[in-house]
Amino acid sequence: MDHWAEIIKKQRDFFSQGKTKDFSFRLNQLKLLKKIISTYERDIYEALFVDLKRPSLETYVAEIAPIIKEIEFFQKNLKILQKPKKVRTPLAFLPGKSYIYREPYGVVLVIAPWNYPFQLTFIPLVGALAGGNCVILKPSEYAPASAQLISKLIGDHFAQQHMAVAEGGKEVAEKLLNNRFDYIFFTGNRAVGEKILTAAAKYLTPVTLELGGKCPCIVDVKIDLDVTARRIVWGKFFNAGQTCIAVDYLLVHGVVKEALIERMEYYIGKFFGEKPQESPDFGRIVNKSHFGRLCRLLKKGKIIIGGEIDEENLYIAPTLIDEVAFDFPIMQEEIFGPLLPVMTYEHLEEAITLINSLPSPLALYLFSLDEEKGEYVRQRTSSGAIVINDVMLHQPSPYLPFGGIGQSGAGRYHGEASFATFTYQRSVLKRPFSLDLMLRYPPYRNHLKYVKKLF
Repeated sequence: MDHWAEIIKKQRDFFSQGKTKDFSFRLNQLKLLKKIISTYERDIYEALFVDLKRPSLETYVAEIAPIIKEIEFFQKNLKILQKPKKVRTPLAFLPGKSYIYREPYGVVLVIAPWNYPFQLTFIPLVGALAGGNCVILKPSEYAPASAQLISKLIGDHFAQQHMAVAEGGKEVAEKLLNNRFDYIFFTGNRAVGEKILTAAAKYLTPVTLELGGKCPCIVDVKIDLDVTARRIVWGKFFNAGQTCIAVDYLLVHGVVKEALIERMEYYIGKFFGEKPQESPDFGRIVNKSHFGRLCRLLKKGKIIIGGEIDEENLYIAPTLIDEVAFDFPIMQEEIFGPLLPVMTYEHLEEAITLINSLPSPLALYLFSLDEEKGEYVRQRTSSGAIVINDVMLHQPSPYLPFGGIGQSGAGRYHGEASFATFTYQRSVLKRPFSLDLMLRYPPYRNHLKYVKKLF
């Protein structure tokens, strides 16, 4: 038996004792996790600066605050969520009482990415713990400082039979996936997601996939130009564009295109200065492999703003690209970096047709003062979420289920959706020994007509 098989067995044995289902146990584990995040806040800032040169404010907004809010949601709502729900009992089954219980799956595997290593590790963890599961976490090796800190935080404060961290690369993930889990939660790209599904199929393990995709942003002719430019620039270049729900390409009405580009250029300068490479508020690309991929995407199209690169420091400037066609490499994959193609449309139907020609994205954005257009776009498109007149702010909310559709993912989490993801509905019917109708028992004789009346 390999190392991880032994740990999985220990977790399964611990789960079978029923302790993780206890409300007080769940709540205490969440309280401890919240305390740890607060205590080690400075260490989290430092780890993410090492991995991504991430400014502290971005780390707080994108990593620490969402985790704390998620824990607080369950501190307030867990007792209600785990309470059995009484439902109606059909006449034919009376006397009796029917209930739906939310039960934990058992031993859960959470595989997290590198771009938001704490949020995308701990928010699924919060849901899994609230649901009463044991958990093995696999942080990404591409953010090594963050992975080491996650391993320390969990290893120093929680029992391995309840929570464990698997550090390492591809080979560790493969060893883990050779084992049977009761649920797998994966955040990453589509290619790896396919491998996760294949491994899960061996044991018929249920899976949540958060995969990303190309998130479009439609800019209507009727907008607040200044606010639109400011919000798009903020969202696109947050974490140097390495966000699964960042705007991946703009579809701008031709009438406002030049004005929008001018205002976006203004805000790039206002946010990051004349030399963004010297700004303490602009991050870096995670590694040379991703840097090289992004540089290849720069080769086609007209760079109108930015385009500067520094391989030694893994820096790519905030960049706007014009004259982009849908068959260019930059439109054939998720960008995941500070490059933003700007495309033009004349009629809204044209923009919708272009969006619908690609797989359904994780998020779709629309800037417009016309409320009817927002509803029209919602009805005519498919996406994990749609945000009107802003970008990305839906993701940290514990009250909005987060997830994709089709190639952008399967399943939802955050808040109540997390509880639903990491538990299953268990039906319970309780009946007394009294009033045992003989109609259901052979010999049936002429019972059919009476049974029909009962149903």
